[in-house]
Amino acid sequence: MVEDIKADTNGHSEPRREGVYYNPRLDPKNYLEGPLSWNPATRLRQMLARPGIIAAPGVCDGISARCAIEAGFTCLYQSGAATTASRLGQPDVAIATLNDFVQSAQMICSLDPTMPVIADADTGFGGPANVARTVWQYAKAGVAGMHIEDQVQTKRCGHLLGKQVVSREEFVTRIRAAVIARDSIPGGSDFVIIGRTDSAQVLGMEEALTRLKLAADAGADVCFIEGVKTSELLKKTVAELAPKPVLVNVISGGLTPSFTYQQAEEMGAKIIIYSLVSCVAATHAIREAMHLLKKTGTDFTSARGMDPKAFFEVMGLKDIIELDAAAGGTAFKQV
Repeated sequence: MVEDIKADTNGHSEPRREGVYYNPRLDPKNYLEGPLSWNPATRLRQMLARPGIIAAPGVCDGISARCAIEAGFTCLYQSGAATTASRLGQPDVAIATLNDFVQSAQMICSLDPTMPVIADADTGFGGPANVARTVWQYAKAGVAGMHIEDQVQTKRCGHLLGKQVVSREEFVTRIRAAVIARDSIPGGSDFVIIGRTDSAQVLGMEEALTRLKLAADAGADVCFIEGVKTSELLKKTVAELAPKPVLVNVISGGLTPSFTYQQAEEMGAKIIIYSLVSCVAATHAIREAMHLLKKTGTDFTSARGMDPKAFFEVMGLKDIIELDAAAGGTAFKQV
């Protein structure tokens, strides 16, 4: 839908260019008031419309998701690299399929059905029909929003070198297909579409900004610039795309400096994700545990006093015990 006027999250209006996507139901001003919704997509839109940055740690499996929830995060990020590593034991070079991503999302979203989860959707796994199917599958799994990028189908991690990108036109087609798919979900879905460009390292920052503006015009709710190398460039991105929210991805040792979420907020970013925070930490810890086991013949040191019950409590044991008791069960009177 196209109208003559649009409002930003501060209530200001500006002339609307002909042909620019606008859905009045999804206008940010509609999400400024009221309690946070139980629906994760609606909740994410409320968080986007209201003050404060959204800090989303990358999770790679049920354990990392449980730990992020325990730490008090209010949004999670399902990283494509982490999903590929944890499910397949493979690098992030377009090996994982849509089914791998959806199955992981179903599990993560089930742990707290009200928690917004932003999921990596790579290139959409094919043409417009594949992109649409990805949106429908993710939304059905309980994902709150997804990002879709402009790399070629045989993509790689955004912080590796040698990336290739598709044309502007193909990128916009992907975004448009995702928006059409979201808007076709019966009942009116709040699912958030995030347009990501990897073109900054390939074609330069100006091209990256042009592509994100085109993605926004096509209906992307959030703009994601991958591999932004300085705070000045992040500030420039935010300024040129305003009032569209901007997402920044931080990976220690990657192309983007290790901004804290407080620093990113000061620079105007609305979402910051830490894609590899869980799987890199897990790799360090597991490698150390395996070497210690090999060296000492026991897991006593690596356990650090955590017995099985304490471990299961992190995984939600108390909730299961309480549910069983409330239903009249007696299976967990003693654990």
